[in-house]
Amino acid sequence: MHPRTQHLTAALRQVAWRPLAWALVLPLLWSCSSSPVFEGGDGAPDRVVDVSKIPDAVPRVEPLSAYGNPRQYTVAGHSYRVRSSSAGYMARGIASWYGTKFHGRRTSSGEPYDMYAMTAAHRTLPLPTFVRVTNLDNGRSVIVKVNDRGPFVKNRLIDLSYVAAKKLGVIATGTAPVEVRAIDPRQHQEAHATPIATTESVSSSAPPGSQPRLIPAVAHDSRIYVQVGAFSDRQNAERLRNRLARMPIRPIEIQQATSKQRLIYRVRVGPLDSVSDADRMSDVLAKHGLASAHIVVD
Repeated sequence: MHPRTQHLTAALRQVAWRPLAWALVLPLLWSCSSSPVFEGGDGAPDRVVDVSKIPDAVPRVEPLSAYGNPRQYTVAGHSYRVRSSSAGYMARGIASWYGTKFHGRRTSSGEPYDMYAMTAAHRTLPLPTFVRVTNLDNGRSVIVKVNDRGPFVKNRLIDLSYVAAKKLGVIATGTAPVEVRAIDPRQHQEAHATPIATTESVSSSAPPGSQPRLIPAVAHDSRIYVQVGAFSDRQNAERLRNRLARMPIRPIEIQQATSKQRLIYRVRVGPLDSVSDADRMSDVLAKHGLASAHIVVD
């Protein structure tokens, strides 16, 4: 059985919907792939696409997808709980993209996947949700509509459409550290009701949102780590660091942070030079019995 079919079958077994809905659910949960670029037949279109002529998604109030928002679902043995709201959502992580292999197929929201549209896939945000995605390597920022589920590959936060990835400068590398912020459509519409002149070098004849927005360099300074554990007791963090020190793994840090008004100690490997280095380190840690290790971006 194709891995994608296995994922779908596993997901359906965990969702207790009415029998009448099954015939409708089967095509709608056909979510996006997170295979490496050009692997498995996926990749870029065979023609040049001028992304400057493709505007960003325009945030607007839309009804929630009838079949894309189960309370919880399971894929490949991993369970995901769908958020009841996107309000206040902000996360940093690694973006990937998907293209020709799934162009025209139904997304989890029921809309056909269009690699030339400004869309994306996320595992837990309500469908649809509009988000601003910023490439932390170069400061480019775009708005996309999240209308699909995925990526289901470890250490990936969001899957971008081909066009969104190209506008953000992700196509060449395949992945990039990003920041994802949910947008309140009502607030966005109020804020953009009256055009305000800016100093950004965007042609006045270009469609609104057609150019990636650049944010100040200080805002996209980021570092990539693999987080191995987080503890409220520093002694537990020290024990894990000592365990890692006996392995061929460097550099190891214990970072102190506050979460929900509670002091925590995070054991991390890094900073690492690239997403590829972080992926390899995550694999090494998994082979040493530390399968919960995952990439984080600060």
